[in-house]
Formats: sequence, structure tokens, C-alpha cells
Amino acid sequence: MTWTAPSVERTQQLRDLGAVTERRMLEGWLGRHRETLLAKCAGLAPAALARATVEPSGLSLLGLVRHMAEVERWWFRRCVAGEAVAEVFTGPGEGDEGMAGVDEAHAERDFARFRTEVEACDAAAHGRDLDETFLSPRGVPLSLRWVYVLMIQEYARHNGHADFLRERTDGVTGD
Repeated sequence: MTWTAPSVERTQQLRDLGAVTERRMLEGWLGRHRETLLAKCAGLAPAALARATVEPSGLSLLGLVRHMAEVERWWFRRCVAGEAVAEVFTGPGEGDEGMAGVDEAHAERDFARFRTEVEACDAAAHGRDLDETFLSPRGVPLSLRWVYVLMIQEYARHNGHADFLRERTDGVTGD
């Protein structure tokens, strides 16, 4: 049986994020966007996930999953937590943060790496105050709160791309 991207059980309901602590709201919105990206991929075989469907762009759903794993790793683990971890999907200087080099033969592995990275990033942020700061690579002080907001906007932007990619793949729209 051929592997397909698994269905997503929604754990983040928007109605539950309206009157909660700031931390819970940021974590909830980030979780919701993570789930949305995976939901856009659900049920697709590796070839469909790796296919670029919005020409002339080479962007694919699998590339977005890889990209978001790489971006989360960079901000939460390398910047916030100060972990000395290498890139998952790109080498130094490549600059595409996982979007290039997509191979349908590695789709299942890449999805597993995404999930593992999300867990590691949540662990890196756990117990840290939203006001905790670090210096960006450019020497600018940034807070954990800033990283949450950045990640929410990054997912929101790329989930919009995922909408078009999925619709062009098989006509499916919506969540």
C-alpha cells in the first residue's frame, strides 16, 4: 500500500482561543496553522505532494512542509534556545530553507521530520517567558513573543500558498 499524507485531527479550535492567556493564544494559533498546513496535504500520495502545480513557481506542498520544519528549527531551536543544530533539509548557503530538492521518495520521512521538529521546537519554547530575549544573527534583540508572531505570519502566508497548490492538485478547497 502506498503511503499518503495522513489526515489531521484538529486539536486547535478557534472558538477556544478567544479569551485565553496570551501564551495560550500564541501557542494555539501556531498549532492551528501547523495543523492547517498538514490538512492541506492530507490524503495525497508522494508524487502529488512533490509536484509543483502553480507554474512557473517550483513550490510544492512537500516543499512547504520541509520549509516550515527548517524555519521552526532556525527560530525556536537555534535562536531562542541557542541549540547548535544543523539544517534538516538544506546545507549552508543554499538559502531555500527546504523548498528545493524535494523528492517524492522521501515524502513520508520528510513528514516525520516535520512532526519531530515541531515537538522539539515546542520543547525549546516550553518554560520560557514570552519576554525572554536573544540576539538575532544581525544583533537585534528579539523576544520569544516576537518569534511566535513571526511563525504565525509565516504559516499564514504559506498556508495561502498551500490553498492554491492543493486546489491545482486535485480541486480540493477549504480546510
